[in-house]
Amino acid sequence: MSTSTDNQEWKFSQVFGEGRGSVEDVSDIDVLSSIEFDDSGDFIAVGDRGGRIVVFEREDKGEKSTKDSKKKVSVRSPEYKFYTEFQSHEPEFDCLKSLEIEEKINKIKWCKRTNNAQFLLSTNDKTVKLWKIYEKKIKAVSVYNQQKGAIRTARDLTVPSLDTRELVVAHTPRRVFSNAHTYHINSISLNSDGETYISSDDLRINLWNLGISDQSFNIVDIKPTNMEELTEVITSAEFHPKSCHLFMYSSSKGTIKLADMRASALCDQHAKVFEETDTGSKSFFSEIISSISDIKFSKDGRYILSRDYMTLKVWDLNMESKPLRTIQIHDNLKSKLCDLYENDCIFDKFECTMSHDGNLLMTGSYHNFFNIYDKNSKNEVQLEATKVASKIKKPTKMKSSVKKKSKDEMSPDNIEFGKKILHAAWHPHENLVAVGAANNLYLFHAN
Repeated sequence: MSTSTDNQEWKFSQVFGEGRGSVEDVSDIDVLSSIEFDDSGDFIAVGDRGGRIVVFEREDKGEKSTKDSKKKVSVRSPEYKFYTEFQSHEPEFDCLKSLEIEEKINKIKWCKRTNNAQFLLSTNDKTVKLWKIYEKKIKAVSVYNQQKGAIRTARDLTVPSLDTRELVVAHTPRRVFSNAHTYHINSISLNSDGETYISSDDLRINLWNLGISDQSFNIVDIKPTNMEELTEVITSAEFHPKSCHLFMYSSSKGTIKLADMRASALCDQHAKVFEETDTGSKSFFSEIISSISDIKFSKDGRYILSRDYMTLKVWDLNMESKPLRTIQIHDNLKSKLCDLYENDCIFDKFECTMSHDGNLLMTGSYHNFFNIYDKNSKNEVQLEATKVASKIKKPTKMKSSVKKKSKDEMSPDNIEFGKKILHAAWHPHENLVAVGAANNLYLFHAN
């Protein structure tokens, strides 16, 4: 069911993080590297390059806003507070390859909640860990036998009692899934069955059971016999949200392949390939900018959202030949590709995400800008993640930018490429987005 977004007003809600200085002043280990909402939307997990995970909890969790058709109800922006923080990964050293393994958190995925505890998966380049996060009561003896003099009868004795002094949030690693990837892990994705998940590196995808940490099954392997013949690598992978046997993975060649685990143990023959035929002239940068950095299924599993360096694309699962819609993100940077190659910005991996109803799309850009698009119209809104009060925009309505885009577009010479929105997540039930800019987490909300 399509929902009109013309009257939606997007506004700044909250920010978490320290410092108002320039990007150069931010320590590399403090830069955010992953953001993820849980299924309820009551918790946000944020990972950084220092291997830490910080969890935020919604203050008004459980409350639902109601809208009366006759009365206009002002919906208050959801507010989150600090919940817990822990060190998920530590830096390691591979003695056999003489390589340092960074502690940076590449991905976080929440498991489906089945009891009072929360479980989440986190991964760095080599190791996936399953963490249990739970609230623990600290009890202490509240009554003592402190009577002066000798205790003569049973009446002189007081039975000590235990009272809850405080409630603390504890975290425990329940499983460590290691030694299964030769190359860097770029994706993890939980299956809809709640029991298995996949982890993907440059050349292989492995299937795991959440209860078994010492065994995995290789379901995709694109490694050639001769590595000199290598022409593409896997960039991202994700399970279908409803069909537990389907998953997709993207490549550096700009293709998305849908695989069916019912066909064979090794999914070397894909079920579908989503690829747009490039009829334009090719350059040195063509293959680099066509590499897909992120893919997402819509919540109903009907559509695929993909992001490469220059574009955001929407695919219909029933149509492989071309995308339903292609949105130009960095059209104004085509003249700067040489400069972007020299400063390595052309290799930035921007994530994309989709709203709970599948009608709104979001992805980041440079200068701490991120854009929200309407899938069914030309409407869009551009927002800036900033701590400077004077730059925080007033509530902004989504509107068509077809005519004004050329006038309002910032000149490439004025863009600060050090400021970028690479990581973003969408609330599972509301129009609330979380974006990471350097070491800060920003929340934006729409009525």
